[in-house]
Amino acid sequence: MSDRLITHLRHVDIAVPDYAKQREFYTQLWGLTPVAEDSGLVYLAAEGSPEQYVVRLRKDADKRLDLIAYGAASREDVDTMAAQLGTAGVQLVSEPDVLQTLGGGYGFRFFDCDGRTVEISTEVENRQHRRIEDREAIPVRLSHVVVNSPDTARTQAFYEQHLGFATSDKLTHPYVGDLMTFMRCNPQHHSFAVAKAPHASLHHVSFEMRGLDEYMRGTGRLLRAGTKMIWGPGRHLAGDNTFSYFIDPHGNTMEYTTELEQLDEDSWHPSLYDVTDLEVQDQWGTANPFDELVGTASFNDPDPGVYVAPPV
Repeated sequence: MSDRLITHLRHVDIAVPDYAKQREFYTQLWGLTPVAEDSGLVYLAAEGSPEQYVVRLRKDADKRLDLIAYGAASREDVDTMAAQLGTAGVQLVSEPDVLQTLGGGYGFRFFDCDGRTVEISTEVENRQHRRIEDREAIPVRLSHVVVNSPDTARTQAFYEQHLGFATSDKLTHPYVGDLMTFMRCNPQHHSFAVAKAPHASLHHVSFEMRGLDEYMRGTGRLLRAGTKMIWGPGRHLAGDNTFSYFIDPHGNTMEYTTELEQLDEDSWHPSLYDVTDLEVQDQWGTANPFDELVGTASFNDPDPGVYVAPPV
């Protein structure tokens, strides 16, 4: 897409009441590395990723999604996006400026159409990362983030019109209509998706593993530790990626995945996948059926952070 200014997903920032418990889960079980920490704030990196951090945890009285951060190629692109959003009437949280978070850079924040905070940045210092070794079952990088919206068509239109995302595929139900829209900002099948839900909230965050063996070993580690897995292990049809969905200590859904499809954007045409087809849900047939309990868990709690910018 010639006018696309967003390049990739950088990080997802979450606030929780029990900071110590959440920090322990992501560092001791999930496999992320703390790289900087202040009072009630920790930056967590994926060892295989050049991003300074892929998750930021913050202590707060409420559980909330603080923000989703995306990258841009240059200051000019950041300034262009901020100007275009402002002209379109999108509410900016901050004007383009030097960032005060880990790795620095230059960026700005705004509220999307559901009120969640989004950050666009460039010139963030790369972190020294490494190759993930054979059988090393820790995340290589952040893969994608999925949000819940009471109006998926509106959210899809916002990300297409204002941020240059393209729709890759959709999940549909013959009686309910569109359930999930997969969207991309580069050839990866999706770095963002929007799911139909009663309220705005975080649906899930996904982390890419090195390969199938590492994906299964990571899944097994979480299961042995008694972490609740709500769906998996299996392989979706849309995106062709593996999935194991777990619940973190505060009820957020987190996913291990691998082998997410890379698209030829010039020739790709979106498909509509009927979720009543079991092959759509899981090509392997190894995962538990997607039922009401799985769906309810993915709805998460209504986010009190809607239209409330995080303090950091």
